[in-house]
Amino acid sequence: MTLAVGILLLLNALFNVATWPTFLKRVARDPRARDAAGRATRFLRVHQILVGIALALAVVSAAAGVWMLVAA
Repeated sequence: MTLAVGILLLLNALFNVATWPTFLKRVARDPRARDAAGRATRFLRVHQILVGIALALAVVSAAAGVWMLVAA
């Protein structure tokens, strides 16, 4: 069971690291991301924070996955 959970956590981390940066690139190209002066809008900043949190959780998930695999 520990082995399965460790693999699942690592797959979760891999998925998040592969998915969220691509999403952020698409958000940055969205017209709502910048105002007329070229400054970042609240739309872009909120998404940057959300992606940052998701990537931080991916790091925690990867660390827990490695820990579970070592413990197995």
